[in-house]
Amino acid sequence: MATKSSDYGANQIQVLEGLEPVRKRPGMYIGSTDVYGLHETLREIIDNSVDEALGGHGKNVWIVLNKDGSASVSDDGRGIPTDMHPIHKKSALELVMTQLHAGGKFGGDAYKISGGLHGVGASVVNALSDWVVVEVRRGGKITRQKYARGIPTSPVEVVKETMQTYPAVLKLTKGTSTSFYPDASIFKDFIVKPEVAEDAEEAEVSKEAVNDGPIKYAWDYDFIKKIIRERAYLVPKLYFHFIDQRGDKVKEINYYFEGGIVSLVEKLNENKDGLHKTISINKTDGDVQVEVAIQYNNTYTENVESYVNVINTVNGGSHLTGFRMALTRAINDYGKKSGAFKADSDPMTGDDTKEGLTAVVFIKMPQDKIQFEGQTKGKLGNSEIQSVVNTIVKEALTTHFEENPSDARRILEKVFLAAKARLAAKAAKEAVIRKGALEGSTLPGKLADCQEKNPAVSELYLVEGDSAGGSAKQGRDRKFQAILPLKGKILNTERSRLDKMIEHEEVKNMIIALGTGIGDTTNMEKIRYHRIIIMCDADVDGEHITTLILTFFFRHLPEIIRRGYLYVAMPPLFKLQKGKEIRYAYNEHEREVGMKEMKSGNANISVQRYKGLGEMNADQLWETTMNPDNRMLKQINIDDAEDADAVFTMLMGDAVPPRKHFIQTNAITAELDI
Repeated sequence: MATKSSDYGANQIQVLEGLEPVRKRPGMYIGSTDVYGLHETLREIIDNSVDEALGGHGKNVWIVLNKDGSASVSDDGRGIPTDMHPIHKKSALELVMTQLHAGGKFGGDAYKISGGLHGVGASVVNALSDWVVVEVRRGGKITRQKYARGIPTSPVEVVKETMQTYPAVLKLTKGTSTSFYPDASIFKDFIVKPEVAEDAEEAEVSKEAVNDGPIKYAWDYDFIKKIIRERAYLVPKLYFHFIDQRGDKVKEINYYFEGGIVSLVEKLNENKDGLHKTISINKTDGDVQVEVAIQYNNTYTENVESYVNVINTVNGGSHLTGFRMALTRAINDYGKKSGAFKADSDPMTGDDTKEGLTAVVFIKMPQDKIQFEGQTKGKLGNSEIQSVVNTIVKEALTTHFEENPSDARRILEKVFLAAKARLAAKAAKEAVIRKGALEGSTLPGKLADCQEKNPAVSELYLVEGDSAGGSAKQGRDRKFQAILPLKGKILNTERSRLDKMIEHEEVKNMIIALGTGIGDTTNMEKIRYHRIIIMCDADVDGEHITTLILTFFFRHLPEIIRRGYLYVAMPPLFKLQKGKEIRYAYNEHEREVGMKEMKSGNANISVQRYKGLGEMNADQLWETTMNPDNRMLKQINIDDAEDADAVFTMLMGDAVPPRKHFIQTNAITAELDI
């Protein structure tokens, strides 16, 4: 029953004390309670240790994933103060861990630069954990306090021995160690529960440990490794030690980089031909430090990362806008001054300067002056930073171009060719539109479209070959399934500019069928299908075509992948038949299991190995690969954009030696069906 407005009074006002707001609305503080939110808790504790190093007070950070599912982070910094606060009459350690806005990041000189959740990270993690133990090494003593869901369960007390298990941490004489176990009621979907831990090997712990011991948190080793590696590049000369103790064999990896973001740019450009040595910019304006590293390469795609303190601003912001403005202005000004660009010619655009650009923009500024858009800091909102970055980068690039004319010439040539390709692509796109209009429809003739006009329930199958395409057209559900046959191997878009792509018939057909446009005209709101399914043969050529199509989407329409719209169909490899009984197997293991189960009678079992989709009739293709009730689909996502970029460059780029090395290294594990 609804409450009457006349009943609305003081008794309806809820006051949340201490850390209650965090437990009530965890998404407001860590962004979400999914896998990213779970790892955000660990990142926050890591960043507290990184902040010590940024302030010049630490040289090492240890991150340990413990056997019981908890995580520990230790550093050799100053250690959280443990003495009594003069006003609150509590230990400073307890205040930091139990009060949302207590810490050394709210004014004063303790932390001029820091990451973390606006200084609330430690207390937020405490609130969202079953238990937390903090140990401080300071003044020759080890001081400890324990907590449960944000509430102290022990006093702040001096202890004789540490609870840490990693040998190097045992020897520390100063610093902070934080161990915590995330709360299962908050992160309920990202734990290994006893009832689902049937596969001991998959769970990375024994069945006995899972069934008899506590619930294990599914910390993602690779995800955490990326977090650590990212920070190692941003904070040069800081050692990171990552130890995973969960399995039978302890895994350890260490990161240390002397070169900072210059090293990061060179890593991002690995297996690409750099056009010049990395340009490094480092200048301070007041209390803002601007670091930028730039290197153009011989590819046609852009890779730019931006950071504020140690936070990856994945959605950019004012610092990235200022950088792009400065880069475009510096190139245009130098081009005209040197005579490379005609005085009356149209200036290069921001899009022209993106081709082959790899850069890192890194801003360090006082914590209390940062204005992020959103609690988890995806975008920097400080408008004044745009002009600071713009001025510093423009002046530095102008000086570099004048002192290094050969570098400038190579960059100008790259940008000039990009502008030429942009104009050619524009003309080609206009020609495509005109041609479509003259024919009465902008959709390609080979496309068998679906009846449904709602993209959310519509599917597009990209099918290898006209034969399989014909079967797919006959077997599909016309209401919601569209079919676009692709003839042969499409263009390798890793090595092609937009103008060449649009001239390629199969790629052009894909672009038109999708409806999103391409390049600077991309509009995801116009997409015609929310499920785009690549369906190729289960042989070497089919895998190659699948890779070519994936390259196209990753390089030119990555938003389709980010939104979860791209899939790969999994056609069966075998058809097992005993009399009228028919089964399909998707791999060798399923074939063996199926044959054993079917051998209960004495009749012979015939096994057909499908090498191509064209070998299936329309009914078989529908039943095995297209029927939503039976089919198997792999959803494509981008877990690590940096790694994905490196893989596509290595597999599909111009450089042969890295690809040769990859083939030689992995040939022994390849299963080929030629």
